[in-house]
Amino acid sequence: KDVNSKFWATYKKVSNDYDDDFLGRANDDMGIILTFAGLFSAVNSTFIIGMQPNPGDTTNALLLQLIQITVNGPNSVPDISNLSSSTPYPPSTVWMQTLAYASLAFSVLAAFGAVMGKQW
Repeated sequence: KDVNSKFWATYKKVSNDYDDDFLGRANDDMGIILTFAGLFSAVNSTFIIGMQPNPGDTTNALLLQLIQITVNGPNSVPDISNLSSSTPYPPSTVWMQTLAYASLAFSVLAAFGAVMGKQW
């Protein structure tokens, strides 16, 4: 054998070892990213749910109106102007929810990228 074929055989062996090591480390790193993205998404979703308004307040107000109608008779007209279908949010709450939803979207995007990288 000549020198060139020895060189290329050695190069192929070294490069294959390097590539296999690189792909193994990248696969492990993507698994870690996938785990942390999933955990972060779960915690972030919990905070988002905690920031939502309490639907029980509207339900309690409607039940109070029904009780007043029952007690006062069907001809009494309760004042329903204080009932609202939407809750006014202060700007700080809107910003916090916007940031929470944006971070959730980026976390899901990172998990998607890790899954695609592991399958590739």
